[in-house]
Amino acid sequence: MFSNFRHPGSAPLPMLGNLPGFDAATGWLNSEPLTPEALRGRVVLVQFWTYTCVNWLRTLPYVRAWNEKYGARGLTIVGAHTPEFDFERDVDNIAQAARDMEVTYPIAVDSDYGVWRTFNNHFWPAAYLADAKGRIRYTHFGEGEYAMTEMAIQALLGEAGEAAFDTELVSVNPQGTEVSANWNDVRSPESYLGYRQSAGFASPDGERADEAHDYSRPTSLALNRWAPIGNWTYGEKFSISNAAGGRIAFQFQARDVNLVMGPANRETAIAFRVYLDGEIAIDAHGTDVDSSGGGTLDYRRLYQLIRQTGPIRERLFEIEFADAGAEVYCFTFG
Repeated sequence: MFSNFRHPGSAPLPMLGNLPGFDAATGWLNSEPLTPEALRGRVVLVQFWTYTCVNWLRTLPYVRAWNEKYGARGLTIVGAHTPEFDFERDVDNIAQAARDMEVTYPIAVDSDYGVWRTFNNHFWPAAYLADAKGRIRYTHFGEGEYAMTEMAIQALLGEAGEAAFDTELVSVNPQGTEVSANWNDVRSPESYLGYRQSAGFASPDGERADEAHDYSRPTSLALNRWAPIGNWTYGEKFSISNAAGGRIAFQFQARDVNLVMGPANRETAIAFRVYLDGEIAIDAHGTDVDSSGGGTLDYRRLYQLIRQTGPIRERLFEIEFADAGAEVYCFTFG
């Protein structure tokens, strides 16, 4: 991560090249197609995102607040949605996520990675800030540096002659998956549940790639190891439950447990229940789980399953699905 910001009171922000175009976008949401030429005269913040990315979700309260505060003062935000998972190419899924997450600014749908390549981008999230003459003046990759990014926005609005805004930085009140990670206690990494990227698979039955198998319960799991329990197919990009009662177990250490998952059939919903150390997670449930430890898969997205409030230590997480057809993609922690 790095930034090219200079405080408005010191040297001007550097010139980093012209703002690339969006011709390679496969579609648009919340807007007609935009071009750098049509955006001249406005400061433009382009942010690359994908709707299941927890790192992007943690930036969203700030981006929403900037859009609300500066949108009428000369700032245009363009969210370039470039998918990580295949289901994130589905425009209906993107549109539903945008509604659920209150993403109201223009979205360039980048399902073929054309805009990503045009920007030579490599990260989710990534921010490119251009001035009113269409020149990139600031970049930031990853979470954080919200104050510096907002001051850069203010500096470029000032250069464009806009002075009718409060220079006090925005204040946000993030909830659920938008809350910043408790980095001091996170000892578990992002972990994929398909064999192409998986690490930590620890079933005593071994890996049975691309075939249905009734996996036995491990006697124990080391930190950051996981195992399917019950009848599952361990696939290239995700694992899918083949019978009622299928479980996934993960030995973790973090405040939060999130899981990218959803029903294989979009028209169905699948109930689930979460456990900590063998007990139903009642007091430590996340925002997608009720006070009885239960929740419902409605569509493929990131679900927050655990948020602990007490001391953080190594624990065993399990999720059990009431029916077949649950696809599980990736754990993230916070």
